[in-house]
Amino acid sequence: MINTELLRNTIKEKGVKYKYIASRCGITPYGLQKKIDNIYDFRLNEIIAICDVLDLSNEQKNKIFFISK
Repeated sequence: MINTELLRNTIKEKGVKYKYIASRCGITPYGLQKKIDNIYDFRLNEIIAICDVLDLSNEQKNKIFFISK
């Protein structure tokens, strides 16, 4: 489970389009949306791509992708 609100806010702050993030992850924008909505889980390579695109620090990455339930 990811911190959906924090991820959405970070994407908005960075001004990156969902379509671009999805293409970097190798998935469709619809697939990205499903993963952001916690319907499906992100794969590790997708997390790495998102962190690269958004230039996330380790602290930001952990807050978004590795929160405890």
